[in-house]
Amino acid sequence: MGRRARAAAYRLAQLSTAQKDAILRSMAAAVRTAAPVILEANALDLTDGTGKGLSAAMLDRLRLDPTRIEAIAAGIGQVATLPDPVGQVMDAWERPNGIRIEQVRVPIGTIAIIYESRPNVTADAAVLCFKTGNATILRGGSEAIHSNRAIAAALQTGGAAAGLPDHAIQLIPTTDRESVAILAGMDRWLDLIIPRGGKGLIETVVSLARMPVIKHYDGICHLYLDAAADPAMAIALAVNSKTHKPGVCNALETLLVHRQAAPTILPPLAAALRDKGVELRGCAQTRTMLADIVPATEDDWSTEYLDLILSIKIVDGIDDAIAHINRYGSHHTDSIVTADVAAAERFLREVDSACVFHNVSTRFADGGEFGFGAEIGISTDKLHARGPMGLRELTSYQYRVRGNGQIR
Repeated sequence: MGRRARAAAYRLAQLSTAQKDAILRSMAAAVRTAAPVILEANALDLTDGTGKGLSAAMLDRLRLDPTRIEAIAAGIGQVATLPDPVGQVMDAWERPNGIRIEQVRVPIGTIAIIYESRPNVTADAAVLCFKTGNATILRGGSEAIHSNRAIAAALQTGGAAAGLPDHAIQLIPTTDRESVAILAGMDRWLDLIIPRGGKGLIETVVSLARMPVIKHYDGICHLYLDAAADPAMAIALAVNSKTHKPGVCNALETLLVHRQAAPTILPPLAAALRDKGVELRGCAQTRTMLADIVPATEDDWSTEYLDLILSIKIVDGIDDAIAHINRYGSHHTDSIVTADVAAAERFLREVDSACVFHNVSTRFADGGEFGFGAEIGISTDKLHARGPMGLRELTSYQYRVRGNGQIR
């Protein structure tokens, strides 16, 4: 598979933007046509997942329905409309000796995506890598193996009808753990690995990989309600950040509340969160205002729940909030709610996270919401890619130098 991917990558690099977009539209049509087959496969995965005791949040990540399949197809179509970064001139200059230098975006080459649970990742990863001229080897989790096979088959069938090079998109048909170790050692054939899943999977890939890895370990996201926070806005943003989709990496996990704002905001906010079924865990000061909540432990501040659970801490001010986030956070996404512009700008400068927001729900840390199209994932690394990763983050660059006989 690695050898075939490398050969396919060289052929992909020769496709024009128009050819790639035509292939993507054909893929989208094939996903719509295959919807009944994909739903049948997904039903098998859901049955197996229920039997294995997967949580409600995990089952929701796994579940497909006609609306979600249409969203997958629409996402593929959207990628076809996005500007192609390949060939973009990032910079250009001329040296005194007449040599002309361009820095140009080019495909990375061959990329392995290792992921769990969410079958939509099969399409997202494949089409974003394809648009940027990268060949892809996909290795999904056992929870979604039937769904992944059906989606990959639709992409391959639709793509082939429009000129997709053979082996440009490959799905490992098994889910044994050994395949992860084999992929991680294939530095001759793979230029990059992107793991998407739980912390255990990502740590395993990082420990074994002989090529670069782009990843994030956790999504321990914070919302800080400043003294100058508008109460109605604070409640709306906290409820949305926590409950809109609790099983994803940009969901709120810890709420920090300025001591002066807490008496006004916390009681109605707690009621709104309880109405959504959220279990609240609080520090000692929080429990003096919300007496019936669960005591928060030290472990809660560094836990990614991925469920309807929220830890709450009252802080003395923005200094404490920033210090807490930089200590316990995962450098993913953190937001401040305040009408104090100076406080907001300080928060944006000093919180060391890939995404820092002012008066915005943490749920907007997403490639689609940033206008990138379907994202390949979120990176908390600081080299090459950080935050939501779209098309540009799936390219590298080369220097193209032109002259007329210059020698050194």
